[in-house]
Amino acid sequence: MVTIRLTRRGGRNQPFYHVVVTDSRKRQGGPSLEHVGFFNPVARGSEQKLKLDLPRIDYWVGKGAQPSERVAHLVSSYRKQATA
Repeated sequence: MVTIRLTRRGGRNQPFYHVVVTDSRKRQGGPSLEHVGFFNPVARGSEQKLKLDLPRIDYWVGKGAQPSERVAHLVSSYRKQATA
């Protein structure tokens, strides 16, 4: 099954996550099918906290990909922010 999930990057005490489309059987940091955004939970100042490629996420969900619980929450909040 194909999933849309977060994969952690960044250093210790400085988390940074890539939002990736990957096979659910692959390990978290393993190869992915596509990179569709990022999430920076410790963004400061003018740094961007969240950036998603919504058309590509919609494409993959249309093909049957399942977003993780956290990614589904991030996508819904990003959609609200984009319409405001």
